[in-house]
Amino acid sequence: MQITTGEVCGGGRPSEDRILVNTDATLVVVLDGVSTLSDDAPRGGWYAQTLGEEVIAVHERAQHLDLRTTLHEALTTVAGEHGLVPGASPAATAAIVRHRPHDHMVDALVLCDTPVVVEQRDGFEVLRDERLETLVRLSPHRDVMAEQLRAGGGFTAPEHRRVLQQLREHQMQHINQVGDPLAYWVAEATPAAARHAVVRSWPVSDLKRMWVMTDGALAGIESYGLWSWAAFADACTAIGPQQVVDAIHAYEHDDDPSGVKHPRYKVSDDKALACIDLGPTA
Repeated sequence: MQITTGEVCGGGRPSEDRILVNTDATLVVVLDGVSTLSDDAPRGGWYAQTLGEEVIAVHERAQHLDLRTTLHEALTTVAGEHGLVPGASPAATAAIVRHRPHDHMVDALVLCDTPVVVEQRDGFEVLRDERLETLVRLSPHRDVMAEQLRAGGGFTAPEHRRVLQQLREHQMQHINQVGDPLAYWVAEATPAAARHAVVRSWPVSDLKRMWVMTDGALAGIESYGLWSWAAFADACTAIGPQQVVDAIHAYEHDDDPSGVKHPRYKVSDDKALACIDLGPTA
């Protein structure tokens, strides 16, 4: 696989998104770290980096494992070595793409809202985990947030901060909860979350290109409509992923700095984008 990447922080602090690639470029891991409420606890960026490194380490030790098992072992190791506790740990979304050259196959895993996009011979497919999005959509606080922003309240208003806290509390009630029909699953101190990841495999011959991105980058296509998937694919090739994520970031700050057009949590989220070329050399 030929891999190019682009990253930009949302602003005001280091990015908590991470892209990691193994040495022979057969495995790509993209994570979006989520911090705890306490500044004394490990941060989401640290967790994303640590978990991503462990995913690669597990893969290098045991390449025969399926991706859910690879992630499960990585989650178990990180939680154990660092004393992480469910519900009080930093967390991360996770997406993994693996090329198996000897089998001529490509595998993908998605846990939470970091999708994998595939260009096949006849169009595009988005491999996604929609459980968090579904949960948020069911919360009345989401509509309140949108109304406040469309009315010009802005991201710094006390009302906006209050509704964000309510949204977070709503989400935390359903994180990694076995038997909860509204549960969503995320990489945290609960290794069993890996068993709930969305997975897919394709023959390499069916694919042309792939993209793995955090939700901050996905917003450029699906929320803001800056490109169709075909135009996005062409832009990644023409100008590269770094300029693509920079363009999304610029749009947020220049065209919708208060969230009036596109209500969201903050002006600009961290963005990470990995572009994978699956041409003849893959």
